Amino acid sequence: MKVKEIVERVEDIALSLTSKAGLELVEAEFVKEGGTKYLRVYIDKPGGITIDDCEAVSRDLETVLDKDDFIEEAYTLEVSSPGLDRILKKDFEYEKYKGRTVEIKLYKPKDGTKEFEGELVGLVDGKIIIKTEDGELSFDRSETAVCRLAVIL
Repeated sequence: MKVKEIVERVEDIALSLTSKAGLELVEAEFVKEGGTKYLRVYIDKPGGITIDDCEAVSRDLETVLDKDDFIEEAYTLEVSSPGLDRILKKDFEYEKYKGRTVEIKLYKPKDGTKEFEGELVGLVDGKIIIKTEDGELSFDRSETAVCRLAVIL
């Protein structure tokens, strides 16, 4: 089974589990790091998740995954929060975090720089719009390496 198929199947299972628990499934990923495969599932809820939330989803997800046994290779399951500086990947996140400060990193420089910060206006026609002191800026998603929530201390 291909990685994309594994992730889609895990997300379907995890979505069912998280929605029943009043949690949000942010995403799942299946990656290899340092010779070890990791199946990571990121969850959230208003006010943030707890260790108990992660433990409950991990336990329930592990039960279903062990029963279905569709992942042939050995892996480590991790369930966690996407973090304060979460990367925005899905369209709905650009609406959810409208008004928050984001950091954008581009693949190639625009106006001499690859890094921008500003208030997220939203995602319009495939373009990420932010408001800065100099006005609004827009970036094609295809030119954007990362758009993440900024951590303001």
